Amino acid sequence: MSKFNNKLAIVTGGNSGIGYATAKELIAEGAKVIITGRRKEAVEKAAEELGAIPFVADQSDINDIDSLKTEVENQYGKVDILFINAGVTGGLIPIENMSIENFDQVMNINFRGAYFTLNKFIPLLNEGASVVFLSSIVATMYHPNNSVYQASKAALNSIAKTAAAELAPRKIRVNMVSPGPTKTEIMSKAGLDDEKLKGINEWMIEAIPLKKIGTAEDVAKLVVYLSDDSVSSFMTGTEIVIDGGMVL
Repeated sequence: MSKFNNKLAIVTGGNSGIGYATAKELIAEGAKVIITGRRKEAVEKAAEELGAIPFVADQSDINDIDSLKTEVENQYGKVDILFINAGVTGGLIPIENMSIENFDQVMNINFRGAYFTLNKFIPLLNEGASVVFLSSIVATMYHPNNSVYQASKAALNSIAKTAAAELAPRKIRVNMVSPGPTKTEIMSKAGLDDEKLKGINEWMIEAIPLKKIGTAEDVAKLVVYLSDDSVSSFMTGTEIVIDGGMVL
C-alpha cells in the first residue's frame, strides 16, 4: 500500500517548479492532490499531466483563498497535507529605489498569502496533519538588492514556528524547507535575461561546495519526507536547509 493512500494534499503554486515536482511525488505515493495557481490554462494543463485536481487561485488574494477553502471543505472535508509553496522573488532592487508595488507583490504572495492560507485551512486539518512551508536560505542572508524577498521568507519562518507551537496539541506538524539555488522558472520570472541567468548560475555553482544546482525533485522528496508521519512524526518547527552546502 502507498504511504499516502486515502490522504488529501493541497499544493499551492503546483503548476510548475517545486510545487509541480512535489505534487508528482505525492501522487506517486497514493495521495489525492489539489494544485493551485493563478493562470487557469497552466493549472489545468499541469493537473492533467499529473493526475491532480486543479483550482485557480492567487495566493495573494484573500477571496481566492476563501474560495479554495470553501471548495475543499464542501467537496473533500478534511486535509492531511498542506504544502504552502507559491512564491515570487520580485525585482532585484536596492532599498532606496524600492517601489511600493514590488514590496506589496512579494509580501502579499510570500507572507500575507501564506499566512492566511494557513489561517483558513487550520480548521480543515486532520489531527496529525502535516504543514510544510517553502522557505529559502535567503531568510538568514542579507544580500544587497534583495531586501523584500529575504524579509518575506524570514517572516514566513517566524510564523511557521509559532504555528508549530499552536498546533502541537492536535499533533499537527509544521515544518519549513529552505532550498538554496534550485533549477526552476522563478529567476526567469524575476525578469532576468539568459545572459544574466547564465552568469548567476555560474557564480552559484562556484559558491556551492557540491558544485551543482539543486533540482525541484530534490526539494519535492524532502517535502514528502516531512509529510510522512511514519518517518517524521517527531519533527515540528524544524527548518531543513537543502542547498548543497552553500551556507556552510
